[in-house]
Amino acid sequence: MDFIFVSGDLSLDLACTVGHRRSARIDLLPSPADLARWTVAAGLLDAPPPATAADLRLAVELREAVYRLADAARTGATPDPADRDALNRAAAHPPVTVTLGEHGVAHGGDVRAALSSVARAAAELLGGPRAAFIRECEAAPCTRLYLDTSHRRARRWCDMRTCGNRAKAAAFRARHQT
Repeated sequence: MDFIFVSGDLSLDLACTVGHRRSARIDLLPSPADLARWTVAAGLLDAPPPATAADLRLAVELREAVYRLADAARTGATPDPADRDALNRAAAHPPVTVTLGEHGVAHGGDVRAALSSVARAAAELLGGPRAAFIRECEAAPCTRLYLDTSHRRARRWCDMRTCGNRAKAAAFRARHQT
C-alpha cells in the first residue's frame, strides 16, 4: 500500500500510518522495511536506511504518542505525560542532516534521526498555535488527523480526492434514491 501525505504536517502523516483506527485497523508500517520506505516517501531521507525491529518499535511508540497528543489537542482532553515523554525522548536524538552539495540538497541519517525530525515537528505543532487547527476526517471509517488551514476553518475531510469525493457521492446517491 502507498503512503498518503495529506495531513499538512509530517508528524500527523506519521500518526496517520494507521487507518481506520476505530474499525478494521490498517497498519501501513507492519515491518522495518516499510518504515524505511516511509522515511524516503516522507522526504526525510534520500535512501531507505537499514531498519530493525527495535527501530519499528520506537516508530510505533512515537506514532501512537503523536496520535494521542494530537487527538487530545483536538478534543481539549488532558494529554498523557507518558506520551509527551515518548515524544521528547525521540526528539532528543540528533535529527536528519541536511547538506547542500554540488547536485542539490542531501538528507542523511538513520531511522532514529528521521524519527527525531518527526518528533521535533510534532513538538512544534502541538506546542504552538497550529494545534488549534487539528481536525479528524469526518468520512467514516477514516480517522486521519489533518491541519485545517482552509480560509474559514470549515474543511471536513482529510483529502477531497478520496474521503471528500466518497462522502459527496454517497450524499448524492442518498438524495436520489426514491
